[in-house]
Amino acid sequence: MPDSMDKGHKESHDYRILNDAELITDIKWQAIINNDPAYNNEFFYAVKSTGIFCKPSCKSRVPKKENVCIFPNAEQALLANFRPCKRCKPTNEYLPDTEWVELITEYIDKNFTEKLTLESLANICHGSPYHMHRTFKKIKGITPVEYIQQVRVNAAKKYLVQTNKAIGDIAACVGIANAPYFITLFKKKTGQTPAQFRQRSKMEEKYNG
Repeated sequence: MPDSMDKGHKESHDYRILNDAELITDIKWQAIINNDPAYNNEFFYAVKSTGIFCKPSCKSRVPKKENVCIFPNAEQALLANFRPCKRCKPTNEYLPDTEWVELITEYIDKNFTEKLTLESLANICHGSPYHMHRTFKKIKGITPVEYIQQVRVNAAKKYLVQTNKAIGDIAACVGIANAPYFITLFKKKTGQTPAQFRQRSKMEEKYNG
């Protein structure tokens, strides 16, 4: 039931986006690519993968075209549940730190299998690395890098318990290409190597079963 409710909410949200958004023309796409301030009063663009919307002049990294929605004004973007960019401030107001960190957290949760650095994450989430690091730690109690590590280790635990994948394959599946580093990180976070964790989990399952 929760899955179907989530799916229904997503479909409703996507429908609202399609309803309120305009088609992206070549001229508008070029304005976004070139950060053209001449179009700032003409339209706003939102990025579906981050949930953020911007002015055309925003200096943040150019998003994938298929993830972009065009809105005639900021109000329509807000109604479609997008939040204003921390960098270009399309509503001339600051996005509250808690909401910004929530967006960063959501992005990490969905994309932890990709190569994520503090710099790339800050660029994607429209802020500076230093400010993001400091703000994230203030709100969450840990740094963005530590949160990424935590998410990856938790995902690795599921692979270790639920599959027979090799340790190196699991490392790659959770976004860590270097298997020795993955083993070191896993032991640092859990007190056990991945192999020890898997063996102990099997023993506990056998004992409880």
